Amino acid sequence: MNSETLRTHTTLTAGGRAPDAPPPARRPLPSRQSRQFRPSRGAHDATPGRAVRILCATVLAALVAYAVLVPILFTVDPFLVDYRTGAQGPSPAHPFGTDVAGRDLFSRSAAGLRVSLIAAIAGAAGAVVIGTAAGATCAMVGGRFDRWCMRGVDTLNAVPHLLLGIVVASFFRGSLLAIVMVVAVTHWTQTARLVRSEILTLRAQDHVRAAVSQGFTRLQLVRHLGLPLLGGQLAVAAGLLVPHAVWHESTLTFIGLGLPPHQPSLGSLLQLGQEALLSGAWWSIAVPAGLLVLVTVCLAGLLRSPAGRS
Repeated sequence: MNSETLRTHTTLTAGGRAPDAPPPARRPLPSRQSRQFRPSRGAHDATPGRAVRILCATVLAALVAYAVLVPILFTVDPFLVDYRTGAQGPSPAHPFGTDVAGRDLFSRSAAGLRVSLIAAIAGAAGAVVIGTAAGATCAMVGGRFDRWCMRGVDTLNAVPHLLLGIVVASFFRGSLLAIVMVVAVTHWTQTARLVRSEILTLRAQDHVRAAVSQGFTRLQLVRHLGLPLLGGQLAVAAGLLVPHAVWHESTLTFIGLGLPPHQPSLGSLLQLGQEALLSGAWWSIAVPAGLLVLVTVCLAGLLRSPAGRS
């Protein structure tokens, strides 16, 4: 084997190409247009989540419009009793049918959904206000006060919300304000923990220490630095409390500790629908149950994170 053959054999063995072989074809570089319109990583994963949120927002807007506009546009009185048309199925005159007393379920369900949403939104707002005040106070005062307050929060978290709500509602039965108060009193602890942890983190930052050295009071720090930072998280916390509050109101009314049976709400409609189910009027319980599930699912889907976790 001469020297030229040895060099060729060594080059081919090492993974190169022969001296007389044509050079390999070069791959063309992507054009500016293809780089500009190339989908980014995760774009296909984010599209289903965005579609779910749009669908949930649309359905939720339709439910709110149904609860608000039906009493204005629909002329049937939800409190009108007519036993001659009792327990009739869905029809053009009564789209959701009638209950055993002949009351129209289409207008009655709209009124019940409106009452339940008002109670839930007011209760969630009250829980956020109480939790924000308690968490900010504990974080800014600190020391033994903070430790004892957190032990009290742990104690309240150990008690089931429904059991605590039953105890509170038993003193103020048959009042919408009592339902709002029950929801606010039993659901503020998680918000308090969130606010406390965020403000404790904020207190350790340099610009907050500089503000304290310049004479800023604790109230000014919370007002000008803490609350603007927590605005988005508090809004999400309030939104997540609304479906929980709807179920809370419905449960208390269903077991007889909430609103009275003659006042429409999702809980009272479920209570009356359970009795009508024995006579075959399945629509009496299917309508309020469907509205309750739709509100819960749509709110949870609307507030879910882009990664699919609520």
